[in-house]
Amino acid sequence: MPNVAVLDMAGNNVGEVTLSDAIFGIEPNAAVMHMAVVNYLANQRLGTQSTLTRSEVSGGGKKPWRQKGTGHARQGSTRAPQWRHGGIALGPKPRDYSYRLNKKVRRLALKSALSDKALTGSLIVLDELKVESYKTKVVADCMSAIKADGKTLMVLADNNQMAVKSAANIKGLKTAQINTINTYDIINADKLVIVKDAVAKLEEVYA
Repeated sequence: MPNVAVLDMAGNNVGEVTLSDAIFGIEPNAAVMHMAVVNYLANQRLGTQSTLTRSEVSGGGKKPWRQKGTGHARQGSTRAPQWRHGGIALGPKPRDYSYRLNKKVRRLALKSALSDKALTGSLIVLDELKVESYKTKVVADCMSAIKADGKTLMVLADNNQMAVKSAANIKGLKTAQINTINTYDIINADKLVIVKDAVAKLEEVYA
């Protein structure tokens, strides 16, 4: 079982926590993590792109010239795709890009991402996050003290709105809870910060 140092908000080592092998100690499966990331990005797509077909563009009601005898190719409308200002042939229309992955695949991808962070030393366990007022500086100083610079994902044990809103203005810092974390956010972050209480809940849910 991997052991990780527990830091306080000042960056001091205040103990150690033993992480579960079932979540933080498995062999990362790159293929499954890739599937989860592609699925997440596909589900974020709005799919609102839309082009106008020949029946939707304005004009073109009259046949431009008679069918035979002009020497031109026969044409039925000036709004056919080959005409300037004509409709688009086979263009994109609004659609839903989302799809679901198997539950076992999603869980394996999440465990693989967590294990990868633990394996590479990018996992930081925070003893507790005390934010008693809406102060960005408190959270910013904490992240600086524990050396969580760059893109960071901080996992909280509960919906602490004071901590969430205090962290909202910090560039590169994203907060999540046990029920909202996903493989993409974990992989995308340079550092993964988990509050100690959240570690126990994470192991309870996913072990």
